[in-house]
Amino acid sequence: MATTDDRALDAGGVDAWRELYDAKPERQGELFSTMSGVENEPLHTPETVALDYDRDLGYPGVYPFTRGVYPSMYRGRLWTMRQFAGFGTAEETNERFRYLLEHGQTGLSTAFDMPTLMGYDSDHARSLGEVGREGVAVDRSTICVRCSPASRSATCRRR
Repeated sequence: MATTDDRALDAGGVDAWRELYDAKPERQGELFSTMSGVENEPLHTPETVALDYDRDLGYPGVYPFTRGVYPSMYRGRLWTMRQFAGFGTAEETNERFRYLLEHGQTGLSTAFDMPTLMGYDSDHARSLGEVGREGVAVDRSTICVRCSPASRSATCRRR
């Protein structure tokens, strides 16, 4: 395991790193390229990439946010642990979200049913038997509003 006391690499820079890298071969049969077929180098450094630090990389909490959205990142604020929930109707999902928020949950992600994920309306023939089964059915944007924990419409209040 590398430690902060291990400074052997510092003296050699990229050349020393390349020796270490070449000594441990890459996995065979893997594609190390983008979806467009452009080969990815195993390491990019300021010497290998034309980079304007302020424009292209910036600082944490500052546009273009390549180093995160908070200036202190996760030293100042922990990662948001999101609860993935959604089942049945928008109103039932809203009720579940409210319950989770009341019990200390701080991040919510909506689980959609398979017809919604595939782009089908609930009344489509291919949706038969799948509506609301493993997530919430959302056919229209008005249903999204009813599903939201911020919604306080009469259709969402069942208590």
